[in-house]
Amino acid sequence: MDAVSTFPPDRTTALERLQAFVPRAGRDYAAGRNFDHGPGRHVSVSGLSPYLRCRLITEEEVLRAVLGRHSASASEKFIQEVYWRTYWKGWLEMRPGVWDQYQRALRAKLNEVQTQSGLRDRWEAACQGETDIDCFNAWAQELAETGYLHNHARMWFASIWIFTLELPWELGADFFLRHLLDGDPASNTLGWRWVAGIQTPGKTYLARTSNISKFTGGRFHPKWQLAGEAPAREAPAVPEPLPLPDPVRPDPALRTGFLMHEEDLSPGFAFQAMKAASHAVMAPQTGFTPLAPAPRIAAFRAAASQDAQTRHMPAADGSIAVLEDAEALMIWAREENLDQIVTPFAPVGPVADQVRRFAAHEGAPRIVTIMRETDRAAWPRATRGFFAFKKSIPGLLSALS
Repeated sequence: MDAVSTFPPDRTTALERLQAFVPRAGRDYAAGRNFDHGPGRHVSVSGLSPYLRCRLITEEEVLRAVLGRHSASASEKFIQEVYWRTYWKGWLEMRPGVWDQYQRALRAKLNEVQTQSGLRDRWEAACQGETDIDCFNAWAQELAETGYLHNHARMWFASIWIFTLELPWELGADFFLRHLLDGDPASNTLGWRWVAGIQTPGKTYLARTSNISKFTGGRFHPKWQLAGEAPAREAPAVPEPLPLPDPVRPDPALRTGFLMHEEDLSPGFAFQAMKAASHAVMAPQTGFTPLAPAPRIAAFRAAASQDAQTRHMPAADGSIAVLEDAEALMIWAREENLDQIVTPFAPVGPVADQVRRFAAHEGAPRIVTIMRETDRAAWPRATRGFFAFKKSIPGLLSALS
């Protein structure tokens, strides 16, 4: 199955899929969400994650649609899944050093792959789905072929990777980011840390044969093949949380450029009530891995970006520059004589890295990053674990009405 055909990268498709899913977002979702029926049969979940990843549709839109059909209690499980994404982003946004720790550790582990033949053989077999564990192989191949994996399968896969195959979790997190259409620095990194017993210190996730057999409908039954225990892995201490940046308002008197990027392809909230002298789009960023990501990721995000341009950057406003990196952004700003660049806030990850590099350039114009009010309200609540954060959900939902 071609991944981009399975998930057409446009807002119209995203809205159609949301509309089709909404009737099932209540008790049907709660009853069926943990079942992995196999490639092309993920009918018990929404399938919206690739679109939410780059905000072709937003979490707010999804929640409003679901609450328009179901009560908050009936759709509680789905609402919580949406807020897990919000929680992970907020947690990492206040602790960006954890992303830096992961990146450094990943490069170290990839160096070990090059020098330790046993590790390299196990890593290659896992990535290619050529281990002795059928379910793991099937999930590795599904991910490589489709760019998607059921959330429950992601947990089993990560557990087997770490505790049965005894591979570094950082290499597994990188394998996911290199293939997932919905791969996200926060959800992916912190999810792998959680399985490994790092995110919640000492609390690991152990894949069990009975659980896999039940929730795959008996398709897999890896008896005697899985690790029987899951000792927590070690990691550097978590940095102290930082406050979110204070909101900054654009100055309408300045010559302004609008910059759109893959982290938020519904940027109207940031561009409203202003006119731009020039428009630009950041090309899909690949700095989340030292290796080559699957081509489908850049293809999906480039097409999604093109779709967003038709709504938010009409051709009548002039040509649209496509910028590869911070240096290209600086050249564009100088050529267009910009005094100010307005862009949606980019959470921790490659786009944010480029924005930070641009801002550090001598003579760079003012850059104003506009954070969504829903993010600014929710992210600071990610101070502890999700179950503490969950207590804030009713208040966050009430703000949507």
